[in-house]
Amino acid sequence: MPASPRTLNLSMTSLRTLGSSELEVFPLSLGGNVFGWTADEAQSFAVLDAYTAAGGNFVDTADVYSAWAPGNRGGESETVLGNWLAARGNRSEVVVATKVGAHPDHKGLSANTVRAAAEESLRRLRTDYIDLYYTHYDDPSVPVEEILTVLDGLVREGKVRAIAASNISAGRLQESLDFSDREGVARYVALQPHYNLVSRDTYEGPLQDIASRGGLAAVPYYALASGFLTGKYRPGAKVDSPRAAGAGEHLQTERGVRVLAALDRIAEERGAEVATVALAWLAAQPTVAAPIASARTVEQLPALLAVADLTLKDDELAELTRASA
Repeated sequence: MPASPRTLNLSMTSLRTLGSSELEVFPLSLGGNVFGWTADEAQSFAVLDAYTAAGGNFVDTADVYSAWAPGNRGGESETVLGNWLAARGNRSEVVVATKVGAHPDHKGLSANTVRAAAEESLRRLRTDYIDLYYTHYDDPSVPVEEILTVLDGLVREGKVRAIAASNISAGRLQESLDFSDREGVARYVALQPHYNLVSRDTYEGPLQDIASRGGLAAVPYYALASGFLTGKYRPGAKVDSPRAAGAGEHLQTERGVRVLAALDRIAEERGAEVATVALAWLAAQPTVAAPIASARTVEQLPALLAVADLTLKDDELAELTRASA
């Protein structure tokens, strides 16, 4: 097994409980969207080995990853992760999160679709249970009663340990929680919103308020704004990445420029990487349990893992919050 680029001295107290569930997770979730896409199986195995060797235990994927890539059909990431779990024999040590509703062959959240997609995910992951099962995108054409009832069935059968939602409106989230409370069925324990220093509007407000009142943990995606918050995107710099165009757009905004300046100052003062500081701000926000960030190579991991060790001071948090307003 490859050596970790960085070994953290972690105890169980460094793990965070995910909402009202029994799941205890590392404060950085490793994004699996690159597995089988920009990272082949060997590269993915090396990243997973290094992440877990450093104390990480929370891996995020989805059944649709990476159907958008030429030649892929969806399910590639789950397959790579499943092969790694089988090869390492460490299934019980890893909290596996995956999602339903966006795979080309299983779109939407009807009961039949969710059941069929869950079985396919279990097969690809080479496991008999999923720790955290997200609805990837809400499906307004399906009543929340139907969605929660089928998810509850998967929980009762032991195929899913806990359920969560991603890309859902405040109204539908509240409706879902109310139904679960009223009927005594499985209840969402986490929410996966688009949230970072340069994208705050989607989550902050009603959605965050409901999560807070309902005891849900937030596990934000695009935590580093497609790489912009790593600091590698600068005026005139060329970055070889499939996400370069999207990330570079933030350089054209006043907010993006302000945030980079604040990150640079704090990172230099604290002797930390820009990406670590950006993740530390996010990890300190109300309801946030573990931001999601992906790594194509082992060399990209240390800056991400370091969020477990970096606690920003109140004035540093305030400076970043002002810069990103």
